[in-house]
Amino acid sequence: MVFTATLCSSFSSAPSSSSRYSLSATPSYCAFPPRRFATPRMGPSPAQAQAQAQSKEAKLWGGRFKEGVTDAVERFTESISFDKQLYKQDIKGSRAHASMLAHQGLISASDRDSILEGLEEIERRIENGEFNWRADREDVHMNIEAALTDMIGEPAKKLHTARSRNDQVLTDFRLWCRDAIDGILVSMKQLQVSLLTLALRNEGLIVPGYTHLQRAQPVLLQHLLLAYVEEHCVYDVFIVVIILKMYVLSDLFTHLIKEVIRILGRLVDCRARMNFCPLGACALAGTGLPIDRFMTSEALGFTAPLRNSIDAVSDRDFVLEFLSANAITAVHLSRLGEEWVLWASEEFGFITPSDSVSTGSSIMPQKKNPDPMELVRGKSARVIGDLVTLLTLCKGLPHAYNRDLQEDKEPVFDSVKTILGMLEVSAEFALNISFNRERIQKALPAGHLDATTLADYLVNKGVPFRTSHDIAGKSVALCTLKNCQLLDLSLDELRSINPVFEEDVYDFLGVENAIQKFVSYGSTGSACVASQIDYWMKKLEMK
Repeated sequence: MVFTATLCSSFSSAPSSSSRYSLSATPSYCAFPPRRFATPRMGPSPAQAQAQAQSKEAKLWGGRFKEGVTDAVERFTESISFDKQLYKQDIKGSRAHASMLAHQGLISASDRDSILEGLEEIERRIENGEFNWRADREDVHMNIEAALTDMIGEPAKKLHTARSRNDQVLTDFRLWCRDAIDGILVSMKQLQVSLLTLALRNEGLIVPGYTHLQRAQPVLLQHLLLAYVEEHCVYDVFIVVIILKMYVLSDLFTHLIKEVIRILGRLVDCRARMNFCPLGACALAGTGLPIDRFMTSEALGFTAPLRNSIDAVSDRDFVLEFLSANAITAVHLSRLGEEWVLWASEEFGFITPSDSVSTGSSIMPQKKNPDPMELVRGKSARVIGDLVTLLTLCKGLPHAYNRDLQEDKEPVFDSVKTILGMLEVSAEFALNISFNRERIQKALPAGHLDATTLADYLVNKGVPFRTSHDIAGKSVALCTLKNCQLLDLSLDELRSINPVFEEDVYDFLGVENAIQKFVSYGSTGSACVASQIDYWMKKLEMK
Protein backbone atom coordinates (compact mmCIF):
# COMPACT_ATOMS: atom_id res chain seq x y z
CA MET A 1 0.00 0.00 0.00
CA VAL A 2 2.97 2.32 0.57
CA PHE A 3 3.94 1.71 -3.06
CA THR A 4 0.38 2.39 -4.24
CA ALA A 5 0.18 5.65 -2.33
CA THR A 6 3.51 6.76 -3.77
CA LEU A 7 2.38 5.92 -7.28
CA CYS A 8 -0.88 7.82 -6.86
CA SER A 9 1.01 10.76 -5.46
CA SER A 10 3.18 10.83 -8.57
CA PHE A 11 0.05 10.93 -10.72
CA SER A 12 -1.34 13.82 -8.73
CA SER A 13 1.84 15.83 -9.28
CA ALA A 14 1.84 15.32 -13.05
CA PRO A 15 0.12 17.85 -15.30
CA SER A 16 -3.25 16.60 -16.49
CA SER A 17 -2.52 17.53 -20.10
CA SER A 18 0.16 14.83 -20.31
CA SER A 19 -2.24 12.01 -19.55
CA ARG A 20 -4.27 10.08 -22.07
CA TYR A 21 -7.54 10.96 -20.46
CA SER A 22 -8.22 13.66 -17.91
CA LEU A 23 -6.79 12.78 -14.50
CA SER A 24 -8.38 15.74 -12.80
CA ALA A 25 -10.41 13.47 -10.54
CA THR A 26 -7.66 10.91 -9.97
CA PRO A 27 -5.60 12.58 -7.24
CA SER A 28 -8.63 12.99 -4.97
CA TYR A 29 -9.35 9.31 -4.69
CA CYS A 30 -5.75 8.14 -5.03
CA ALA A 31 -4.22 10.46 -2.46
CA PHE A 32 -4.52 8.54 0.77
CA PRO A 33 -1.80 8.40 3.44
CA PRO A 34 0.64 5.45 3.45
CA ARG A 35 -0.42 2.63 5.76
CA ARG A 36 1.17 -0.54 6.97
CA PHE A 37 -0.33 -3.68 5.50
CA ALA A 38 -1.47 -4.76 8.93
CA THR A 39 -3.54 -1.65 9.45
CA PRO A 40 -7.06 -1.98 8.01
CA ARG A 41 -8.65 1.05 6.41
CA MET A 42 -11.82 1.68 8.38
CA GLY A 43 -14.92 3.40 7.06
CA PRO A 44 -16.63 6.24 8.92
CA SER A 45 -18.55 5.45 12.07
CA PRO A 46 -22.37 5.59 11.86
CA ALA A 47 -22.32 9.00 13.48
CA GLN A 48 -19.68 10.26 11.06
CA ALA A 49 -21.58 8.87 8.07
CA GLN A 50 -24.77 10.59 9.22
CA ALA A 51 -22.94 13.89 9.67
CA GLN A 52 -21.41 13.59 6.20
CA ALA A 53 -24.79 12.81 4.62
CA GLN A 54 -26.43 15.77 6.33
CA SER A 55 -23.70 18.12 5.07
CA LYS A 56 -24.20 17.10 1.41
CA GLU A 57 -26.76 18.34 -1.04
CA ALA A 58 -29.58 15.86 -1.53
CA LYS A 59 -29.34 13.98 -4.81
CA LEU A 60 -32.06 14.64 -7.36
CA TRP A 61 -32.62 10.87 -7.39
CA GLY A 62 -32.31 10.45 -3.63
CA GLY A 63 -35.93 10.12 -2.50
CA ARG A 64 -35.81 6.43 -1.57
CA PHE A 65 -32.40 6.61 0.13
CA LYS A 66 -31.87 7.18 3.84
CA GLU A 67 -28.19 8.00 3.62
CA GLY A 68 -25.86 9.52 1.07
CA VAL A 69 -23.05 7.80 -0.77
CA THR A 70 -19.58 7.79 0.73
CA ASP A 71 -16.97 10.24 -0.45
CA ALA A 72 -15.06 7.42 -2.15
CA VAL A 73 -18.13 6.33 -4.12
CA GLU A 74 -18.90 9.90 -5.08
CA ARG A 75 -15.36 10.49 -6.32
CA PHE A 76 -15.29 7.22 -8.22
CA THR A 77 -18.66 7.58 -9.94
CA GLU A 78 -18.60 11.25 -10.92
CA SER A 79 -18.25 12.08 -14.60
CA ILE A 80 -18.46 15.87 -14.52
CA SER A 81 -14.66 16.06 -14.82
CA PHE A 82 -14.97 15.00 -18.46
CA ASP A 83 -18.61 15.10 -19.59
CA LYS A 84 -19.03 18.82 -18.91
CA GLN A 85 -17.91 19.38 -22.49
CA LEU A 86 -21.38 18.13 -23.47
CA TYR A 87 -22.93 21.25 -21.96
CA LYS A 88 -23.94 22.86 -25.25
CA GLN A 89 -25.67 19.72 -26.45
CA ASP A 90 -27.31 19.18 -23.05
CA ILE A 91 -28.75 22.69 -23.03
CA LYS A 92 -29.85 22.34 -26.64
CA GLY A 93 -31.68 19.11 -25.83
CA SER A 94 -33.33 20.62 -22.76
CA ARG A 95 -34.58 23.59 -24.77
CA ALA A 96 -36.21 21.27 -27.30
CA HIS A 97 -37.64 19.08 -24.53
CA ALA A 98 -39.11 22.01 -22.61
CA SER A 99 -40.71 23.43 -25.74
CA MET A 100 -42.24 20.04 -26.53
CA LEU A 101 -43.59 19.64 -22.97
CA ALA A 102 -45.30 23.02 -23.24
CA HIS A 103 -46.69 22.21 -26.68
CA GLN A 104 -48.16 18.98 -25.28
CA GLY A 105 -49.67 20.76 -22.28
CA LEU A 106 -47.42 18.97 -19.78
CA ILE A 107 -45.98 22.27 -18.53
CA SER A 108 -47.26 25.82 -18.87
CA ALA A 109 -45.94 28.33 -21.37
CA SER A 110 -44.80 30.45 -18.42
CA ASP A 111 -42.76 27.56 -17.00
CA ARG A 112 -41.29 26.91 -20.43
CA ASP A 113 -40.21 30.52 -20.77
CA SER A 114 -38.63 30.51 -17.31
CA ILE A 115 -36.74 27.32 -18.18
CA LEU A 116 -35.51 28.69 -21.49
CA GLU A 117 -34.38 31.97 -19.93
CA GLY A 118 -32.61 30.09 -17.15
CA LEU A 119 -30.85 27.78 -19.61
CA GLU A 120 -29.69 30.78 -21.61
CA GLU A 121 -28.18 32.33 -18.49
CA ILE A 122 -26.49 29.07 -17.51
CA GLU A 123 -24.97 28.76 -20.98
CA ARG A 124 -23.70 32.33 -20.73
CA ARG A 125 -22.09 31.63 -17.36
CA ILE A 126 -20.43 28.46 -18.61
CA GLU A 127 -18.98 30.18 -21.66
CA ASN A 128 -17.72 33.08 -19.54
CA GLY A 129 -16.12 30.74 -17.01
CA GLU A 130 -18.55 31.81 -14.28
CA PHE A 131 -20.32 28.48 -13.77
CA ASN A 132 -19.52 26.40 -10.70
CA TRP A 133 -19.15 22.77 -11.73
CA ARG A 134 -19.76 20.54 -8.70
CA ALA A 135 -18.55 16.95 -8.42
CA ASP A 136 -21.27 16.16 -5.88
CA ARG A 137 -23.80 16.81 -8.66
CA GLU A 138 -22.21 13.93 -10.56
CA ASP A 139 -22.49 14.87 -14.22
CA VAL A 140 -23.24 17.62 -16.71
CA HIS A 141 -26.99 16.91 -16.68
CA MET A 142 -27.41 17.13 -12.90
CA ASN A 143 -25.14 20.16 -12.66
CA ILE A 144 -27.21 22.11 -15.16
CA GLU A 145 -30.56 20.96 -13.79
CA ALA A 146 -29.60 21.70 -10.18
CA ALA A 147 -28.23 25.11 -11.14
CA LEU A 148 -31.44 25.82 -13.02
CA THR A 149 -33.45 24.87 -9.93
CA ASP A 150 -31.31 27.19 -7.80
CA MET A 151 -31.96 29.95 -10.31
CA ILE A 152 -35.68 29.70 -11.16
CA GLY A 153 -37.11 27.36 -8.53
CA GLU A 154 -40.16 25.13 -9.11
CA PRO A 155 -40.42 25.38 -12.91
CA ALA A 156 -37.00 23.74 -13.20
CA LYS A 157 -38.30 20.65 -11.42
CA LYS A 158 -40.67 20.06 -14.33
CA LEU A 159 -37.94 19.92 -16.96
CA HIS A 160 -37.18 16.24 -16.38
CA THR A 161 -40.79 15.24 -17.06
CA ALA A 162 -40.85 12.22 -19.43
CA ARG A 163 -37.07 12.14 -19.59
CA SER A 164 -34.38 9.95 -18.03
CA ARG A 165 -30.67 10.58 -17.90
CA ASN A 166 -30.43 7.44 -20.05
CA ASP A 167 -32.08 9.02 -23.08
CA GLN A 168 -30.78 12.47 -22.16
CA VAL A 169 -27.11 11.48 -22.26
CA LEU A 170 -27.55 9.57 -25.52
CA THR A 171 -29.19 12.61 -27.09
CA ASP A 172 -26.33 14.81 -25.93
CA PHE A 173 -23.75 12.30 -27.09
CA ARG A 174 -25.25 11.85 -30.56
CA LEU A 175 -25.42 15.63 -30.96
CA TRP A 176 -21.80 15.96 -29.83
CA CYS A 177 -20.57 13.24 -32.18
CA ARG A 178 -22.53 14.80 -35.03
CA ASP A 179 -20.85 18.16 -34.37
CA ALA A 180 -17.47 16.43 -34.05
CA ILE A 181 -17.85 14.78 -37.45
CA ASP A 182 -18.62 18.16 -39.00
CA GLY A 183 -15.43 19.53 -37.45
CA ILE A 184 -13.35 16.60 -38.71
CA LEU A 185 -14.73 17.05 -42.22
CA VAL A 186 -13.61 20.69 -42.19
CA SER A 187 -10.12 19.63 -41.05
CA MET A 188 -10.00 17.06 -43.84
CA LYS A 189 -10.75 19.85 -46.27
CA GLN A 190 -7.67 21.67 -45.00
CA LEU A 191 -5.53 18.58 -45.56
CA GLN A 192 -6.94 18.18 -49.06
CA VAL A 193 -6.21 21.80 -49.93
CA SER A 194 -2.66 21.41 -48.64
CA LEU A 195 -2.08 18.26 -50.69
CA LEU A 196 -3.50 19.85 -53.83
CA THR A 197 -1.26 22.87 -53.35
CA LEU A 198 1.71 20.53 -53.02
CA ALA A 199 0.62 18.63 -56.14
CA LEU A 200 0.33 21.77 -58.24
CA ARG A 201 3.83 22.82 -57.20
CA ASN A 202 5.27 19.56 -58.52
CA GLU A 203 3.61 19.00 -61.88
CA GLY A 204 5.38 16.38 -63.99
CA LEU A 205 7.69 15.15 -61.24
CA ILE A 206 8.31 11.38 -61.53
CA VAL A 207 9.18 9.37 -58.43
CA PRO A 208 9.82 5.67 -57.87
CA GLY A 209 6.72 3.70 -56.98
CA TYR A 210 7.23 0.92 -54.46
CA THR A 211 5.81 -2.50 -53.67
CA HIS A 212 7.26 -4.48 -50.74
CA LEU A 213 9.27 -1.25 -50.21
CA GLN A 214 11.26 -2.23 -53.31
CA ARG A 215 11.46 -0.23 -56.53
CA ALA A 216 8.51 -1.21 -58.74
CA GLN A 217 7.38 1.24 -61.44
CA PRO A 218 7.66 4.97 -62.08
CA VAL A 219 4.70 7.10 -61.00
CA LEU A 220 3.88 10.76 -61.11
CA LEU A 221 4.10 12.39 -57.70
CA GLN A 222 0.72 13.99 -58.31
CA HIS A 223 -0.80 10.52 -58.82
CA LEU A 224 0.44 9.33 -55.41
CA LEU A 225 -0.86 12.38 -53.58
CA LEU A 226 -4.32 12.06 -55.13
CA ALA A 227 -4.44 8.48 -53.88
CA TYR A 228 -4.34 9.72 -50.27
CA VAL A 229 -7.27 11.99 -51.03
CA GLU A 230 -9.25 9.07 -52.48
CA GLU A 231 -8.82 7.18 -49.20
CA HIS A 232 -10.84 9.81 -47.35
CA CYS A 233 -14.19 9.59 -49.14
CA VAL A 234 -16.52 7.76 -51.56
CA TYR A 235 -18.09 8.78 -54.82
CA ASP A 236 -21.62 8.83 -53.40
CA VAL A 237 -20.94 11.85 -51.21
CA PHE A 238 -19.77 14.40 -53.76
CA ILE A 239 -22.91 16.48 -53.30
CA VAL A 240 -22.42 16.48 -49.53
CA VAL A 241 -18.77 17.36 -49.92
CA ILE A 242 -19.56 20.25 -52.25
CA ILE A 243 -22.25 21.52 -49.91
CA LEU A 244 -19.71 21.45 -47.09
CA LYS A 245 -17.31 23.22 -49.49
CA MET A 246 -14.65 20.51 -49.26
CA TYR A 247 -11.81 20.81 -51.70
CA VAL A 248 -9.45 17.99 -52.63
CA LEU A 249 -6.09 17.41 -54.15
CA SER A 250 -4.16 16.17 -57.46
CA ASP A 251 -1.37 12.01 -59.18
CA LEU A 252 1.48 10.57 -56.38
CA PHE A 253 -1.02 13.54 -55.33
CA THR A 254 -4.02 11.91 -57.07
CA HIS A 255 -3.44 8.86 -54.88
CA LEU A 256 -3.51 10.93 -51.70
CA ILE A 257 -6.69 12.77 -52.68
CA LYS A 258 -8.59 9.57 -53.34
CA GLU A 259 -7.74 8.24 -49.87
CA VAL A 260 -9.17 11.39 -48.27
CA ILE A 261 -12.39 11.05 -50.27
CA ARG A 262 -13.07 7.51 -49.00
CA ILE A 263 -12.59 8.58 -45.39
CA LEU A 264 -14.91 11.55 -45.89
CA GLY A 265 -17.52 9.12 -47.17
CA ARG A 266 -17.24 6.89 -44.11
CA LEU A 267 -17.80 9.86 -41.82
CA VAL A 268 -20.70 11.23 -43.84
CA ASP A 269 -22.34 7.79 -43.85
CA CYS A 270 -21.69 7.39 -40.13
CA ARG A 271 -23.23 10.79 -39.46
CA ALA A 272 -26.36 9.83 -41.40
CA ARG A 273 -26.77 6.60 -39.43
CA MET A 274 -26.23 8.24 -36.04
CA ASN A 275 -28.66 11.06 -36.79
CA PHE A 276 -31.67 9.48 -35.05
CA CYS A 277 -33.09 10.78 -31.80
CA PRO A 278 -33.26 8.78 -28.53
CA LEU A 279 -34.95 11.56 -26.56
CA GLY A 280 -38.25 10.39 -25.10
CA ALA A 281 -37.17 6.76 -24.76
CA CYS A 282 -36.72 7.58 -21.05
CA ALA A 283 -35.04 4.90 -18.93
CA LEU A 284 -35.80 2.05 -21.38
CA ALA A 285 -39.56 1.56 -21.77
CA GLY A 286 -40.73 4.98 -22.94
CA THR A 287 -43.38 6.91 -21.01
CA GLY A 288 -47.10 6.95 -20.34
CA LEU A 289 -47.19 10.73 -20.79
CA PRO A 290 -48.37 12.18 -24.13
CA ILE A 291 -45.05 13.48 -25.43
CA ASP A 292 -44.24 14.17 -29.08
CA ARG A 293 -40.91 12.55 -29.92
CA PHE A 294 -41.13 13.66 -33.53
CA MET A 295 -41.28 17.29 -32.43
CA THR A 296 -38.08 17.09 -30.37
CA SER A 297 -36.36 15.05 -33.05
CA GLU A 298 -37.10 17.67 -35.68
CA ALA A 299 -36.15 20.55 -33.38
CA LEU A 300 -32.73 18.97 -32.80
CA GLY A 301 -32.09 18.32 -36.48
CA PHE A 302 -32.41 14.54 -36.30
CA THR A 303 -33.82 12.49 -39.16
CA ALA A 304 -36.43 10.80 -36.93
CA PRO A 305 -36.84 9.33 -33.44
CA LEU A 306 -35.32 5.90 -32.86
CA ARG A 307 -38.11 3.33 -33.22
CA ASN A 308 -37.32 1.10 -30.23
CA SER A 309 -36.92 2.65 -26.78
CA ILE A 310 -34.71 -0.17 -25.47
CA ASP A 311 -32.40 0.12 -28.47
CA ALA A 312 -32.42 3.91 -28.10
CA VAL A 313 -30.81 3.88 -24.64
CA SER A 314 -28.49 0.89 -25.08
CA ASP A 315 -27.14 1.32 -28.62
CA ARG A 316 -23.53 2.41 -29.03
CA ASP A 317 -23.13 1.36 -32.66
CA PHE A 318 -22.92 4.99 -33.70
CA VAL A 319 -19.94 5.49 -31.39
CA LEU A 320 -18.23 2.30 -32.52
CA GLU A 321 -18.69 3.25 -36.16
CA PHE A 322 -17.41 6.77 -35.51
CA LEU A 323 -14.31 5.48 -33.70
CA SER A 324 -13.80 2.91 -36.45
CA ALA A 325 -13.85 5.67 -39.08
CA ASN A 326 -11.39 7.67 -36.97
CA ALA A 327 -9.14 4.62 -36.58
CA ILE A 328 -9.13 4.03 -40.34
CA THR A 329 -8.35 7.73 -40.86
CA ALA A 330 -5.49 7.46 -38.38
CA VAL A 331 -4.10 4.41 -40.17
CA HIS A 332 -4.11 6.24 -43.51
CA LEU A 333 -2.46 9.27 -41.96
CA SER A 334 0.15 7.01 -40.36
CA ARG A 335 0.98 5.65 -43.83
CA LEU A 336 1.40 9.17 -45.15
CA GLY A 337 3.55 9.93 -42.11
CA GLU A 338 5.70 6.84 -42.67
CA GLU A 339 6.32 7.71 -46.33
CA TRP A 340 7.33 11.25 -45.55
CA VAL A 341 9.54 10.23 -42.62
CA LEU A 342 11.33 7.76 -44.91
CA TRP A 343 11.58 10.25 -47.74
CA ALA A 344 13.09 12.86 -45.42
CA SER A 345 15.89 10.49 -44.40
CA GLU A 346 19.40 10.71 -45.84
CA GLU A 347 18.89 7.28 -47.39
CA PHE A 348 16.03 8.62 -49.54
CA GLY A 349 16.50 12.38 -49.47
CA PHE A 350 13.38 12.92 -51.58
CA ILE A 351 11.91 15.69 -49.41
CA THR A 352 13.23 18.43 -47.17
CA PRO A 353 10.89 19.73 -44.46
CA SER A 354 11.26 23.37 -43.57
CA ASP A 355 12.61 24.35 -40.18
CA SER A 356 9.10 25.38 -39.14
CA VAL A 357 7.92 21.76 -39.12
CA SER A 358 11.12 20.12 -37.88
CA THR A 359 12.80 19.60 -34.53
CA GLY A 360 16.36 19.02 -33.39
CA SER A 361 18.24 16.84 -30.96
CA SER A 362 19.31 17.67 -27.43
CA ILE A 363 22.74 16.09 -28.00
CA MET A 364 23.34 15.83 -31.78
CA PRO A 365 23.60 19.35 -33.22
CA GLN A 366 23.28 18.24 -36.86
CA LYS A 367 19.88 16.56 -36.49
CA LYS A 368 16.75 17.81 -38.24
CA ASN A 369 13.85 15.48 -37.49
CA PRO A 370 10.40 15.30 -39.15
CA ASP A 371 8.84 14.85 -35.70
CA PRO A 372 5.29 15.96 -36.57
CA MET A 373 4.85 13.08 -39.02
CA GLU A 374 6.53 10.65 -36.64
CA LEU A 375 3.90 11.59 -34.08
CA VAL A 376 1.13 11.29 -36.68
CA ARG A 377 2.41 7.75 -37.21
CA GLY A 378 2.59 7.13 -33.47
CA LYS A 379 -0.71 8.67 -32.45
CA SER A 380 -2.55 6.30 -34.76
CA ALA A 381 -1.98 3.66 -32.05
CA ARG A 382 -3.86 5.83 -29.59
CA VAL A 383 -6.87 6.26 -31.89
CA ILE A 384 -6.96 2.51 -32.58
CA GLY A 385 -6.79 1.97 -28.81
CA ASP A 386 -9.82 4.19 -28.29
CA LEU A 387 -11.81 1.96 -30.64
CA VAL A 388 -10.64 -1.21 -28.88
CA THR A 389 -11.61 0.32 -25.52
CA LEU A 390 -15.19 0.88 -26.71
CA LEU A 391 -15.46 -2.55 -28.31
CA THR A 392 -14.31 -4.17 -25.09
CA LEU A 393 -16.61 -1.98 -23.01
CA CYS A 394 -19.67 -2.97 -25.04
CA LYS A 395 -18.86 -6.67 -25.27
CA GLY A 396 -21.36 -8.80 -23.34
CA LEU A 397 -23.40 -5.93 -21.88
CA PRO A 398 -27.06 -6.86 -21.34
CA HIS A 399 -29.85 -4.55 -22.50
CA ALA A 400 -30.65 -1.82 -21.75
CA TYR A 401 -28.52 0.83 -20.00
CA ASN A 402 -25.62 -0.12 -17.70
CA ARG A 403 -23.37 2.23 -15.76
CA ASP A 404 -20.40 0.73 -17.60
CA LEU A 405 -21.46 2.95 -20.49
CA GLN A 406 -20.41 6.05 -18.57
CA GLU A 407 -16.94 5.02 -19.76
CA ASP A 408 -17.84 5.51 -23.44
CA LYS A 409 -17.15 9.23 -23.55
CA GLU A 410 -13.48 9.73 -22.70
CA PRO A 411 -12.22 7.47 -25.52
CA VAL A 412 -14.46 9.33 -27.97
CA PHE A 413 -13.30 12.73 -26.75
CA ASP A 414 -9.70 11.55 -26.98
CA SER A 415 -10.14 10.05 -30.46
CA VAL A 416 -11.66 13.24 -31.85
CA LYS A 417 -9.04 15.50 -30.29
CA THR A 418 -6.23 13.30 -31.59
CA ILE A 419 -7.61 12.98 -35.13
CA LEU A 420 -8.11 16.74 -35.38
CA GLY A 421 -4.50 17.26 -34.32
CA MET A 422 -3.23 14.67 -36.79
CA LEU A 423 -5.16 16.25 -39.67
CA GLU A 424 -4.04 19.75 -38.77
CA VAL A 425 -0.35 18.94 -38.50
CA SER A 426 -0.39 16.79 -41.67
CA ALA A 427 -1.86 19.72 -43.60
CA GLU A 428 0.72 22.05 -42.08
CA PHE A 429 3.56 19.67 -42.92
CA ALA A 430 2.41 19.32 -46.55
CA LEU A 431 2.65 23.08 -47.01
CA ASN A 432 6.17 23.17 -45.61
CA ILE A 433 8.09 20.53 -47.53
CA SER A 434 9.99 20.69 -50.81
CA PHE A 435 10.77 17.80 -53.14
CA ASN A 436 14.42 17.42 -54.08
CA ARG A 437 14.14 17.01 -57.84
CA GLU A 438 17.85 16.48 -58.45
CA ARG A 439 18.08 13.75 -55.82
CA ILE A 440 14.93 12.07 -57.14
CA GLN A 441 16.21 12.21 -60.74
CA LYS A 442 19.46 10.55 -59.68
CA ALA A 443 17.50 7.82 -57.87
CA LEU A 444 15.17 6.97 -60.76
CA PRO A 445 17.55 4.80 -62.84
CA ALA A 446 18.05 2.29 -60.02
CA GLY A 447 15.68 -0.66 -59.88
CA HIS A 448 14.83 -0.99 -63.60
CA LEU A 449 11.47 0.73 -63.15
CA ASP A 450 10.73 0.38 -66.88
CA ALA A 451 10.90 -3.46 -66.91
CA THR A 452 7.12 -3.89 -66.87
CA THR A 453 6.78 -1.40 -69.71
CA LEU A 454 9.28 -3.55 -71.63
CA ALA A 455 7.03 -6.57 -71.06
CA ASP A 456 4.06 -4.51 -72.35
CA TYR A 457 6.10 -3.72 -75.47
CA LEU A 458 6.56 -7.42 -76.11
CA VAL A 459 2.84 -8.09 -75.60
CA ASN A 460 2.12 -5.46 -78.24
CA LYS A 461 4.40 -7.48 -80.53
CA GLY A 462 2.19 -10.53 -80.06
CA VAL A 463 4.32 -12.30 -77.43
CA PRO A 464 2.26 -14.04 -74.70
CA PHE A 465 2.57 -12.16 -71.40
CA ARG A 466 4.26 -15.01 -69.52
CA THR A 467 6.86 -15.25 -72.25
CA SER A 468 7.19 -11.46 -72.26
CA HIS A 469 7.72 -11.53 -68.50
CA ASP A 470 10.50 -14.09 -68.93
CA ILE A 471 12.21 -12.12 -71.70
CA ALA A 472 12.03 -8.87 -69.70
CA GLY A 473 13.44 -10.69 -66.68
CA LYS A 474 16.39 -11.99 -68.69
CA SER A 475 16.97 -8.48 -70.00
CA VAL A 476 17.12 -7.17 -66.41
CA ALA A 477 19.54 -9.98 -65.51
CA LEU A 478 21.81 -8.89 -68.37
CA CYS A 479 21.66 -5.29 -67.09
CA THR A 480 22.61 -6.46 -63.63
CA LEU A 481 25.60 -8.32 -65.08
CA LYS A 482 26.68 -5.27 -67.10
CA ASN A 483 25.76 -2.76 -64.35
CA CYS A 484 23.63 -0.72 -66.71
CA GLN A 485 20.00 0.24 -67.42
CA LEU A 486 17.62 -1.36 -69.91
CA LEU A 487 17.88 1.78 -72.03
CA ASP A 488 21.67 1.18 -72.25
CA LEU A 489 21.38 -2.26 -73.84
CA SER A 490 22.08 -2.33 -77.56
CA LEU A 491 19.56 -3.73 -79.99
CA ASP A 492 21.91 -6.65 -80.70
CA GLU A 493 22.10 -7.43 -76.98
CA LEU A 494 18.32 -7.39 -76.70
CA ARG A 495 17.99 -9.58 -79.83
CA SER A 496 20.46 -12.05 -78.30
CA ILE A 497 17.71 -12.66 -75.72
CA ASN A 498 14.87 -12.73 -78.28
CA PRO A 499 14.78 -11.67 -81.93
CA VAL A 500 11.37 -9.98 -81.54
CA PHE A 501 13.01 -6.70 -80.47
CA GLU A 502 13.04 -3.83 -82.96
CA GLU A 503 14.32 -0.27 -82.93
CA ASP A 504 10.98 1.03 -81.52
CA VAL A 505 11.72 -0.71 -78.20
CA TYR A 506 13.61 2.41 -77.12
CA ASP A 507 10.34 4.36 -77.15
CA PHE A 508 9.30 2.22 -74.17
CA LEU A 509 12.51 2.43 -72.13
CA GLY A 510 13.45 5.05 -69.54
CA VAL A 511 11.05 6.38 -66.88
CA GLU A 512 9.89 9.33 -68.96
CA ASN A 513 8.89 7.06 -71.85
CA ALA A 514 7.39 4.54 -69.47
CA ILE A 515 5.11 7.17 -67.90
CA GLN A 516 3.77 8.10 -71.33
CA LYS A 517 2.82 4.48 -72.05
CA PHE A 518 0.33 4.18 -69.19
CA VAL A 519 -3.12 4.57 -70.74
CA SER A 520 -5.60 2.63 -68.55
CA TYR A 521 -8.29 4.51 -66.63
CA GLY A 522 -6.94 5.74 -63.30
CA SER A 523 -3.32 5.04 -64.17
CA THR A 524 -0.22 7.16 -63.67
CA GLY A 525 0.17 8.16 -67.32
CA SER A 526 0.62 11.87 -67.90
CA ALA A 527 -2.62 12.21 -69.85
CA CYS A 528 -4.51 10.14 -67.29
CA VAL A 529 -3.23 12.19 -64.38
CA ALA A 530 -4.02 15.45 -66.14
CA SER A 531 -7.56 14.15 -66.65
CA GLN A 532 -7.83 13.19 -62.97
CA ILE A 533 -6.66 16.61 -61.85
CA ASP A 534 -9.11 18.31 -64.17
CA TYR A 535 -11.90 16.06 -62.90
CA TRP A 536 -11.22 16.89 -59.23
CA MET A 537 -10.82 20.57 -59.90
CA LYS A 538 -14.22 20.72 -61.60
CA LYS A 539 -16.00 18.29 -59.29
CA LEU A 540 -14.89 20.11 -56.17
CA GLU A 541 -15.12 23.60 -57.63
CA MET A 542 -11.42 24.34 -57.29
CA LYS A 543 -10.30 27.57 -58.92
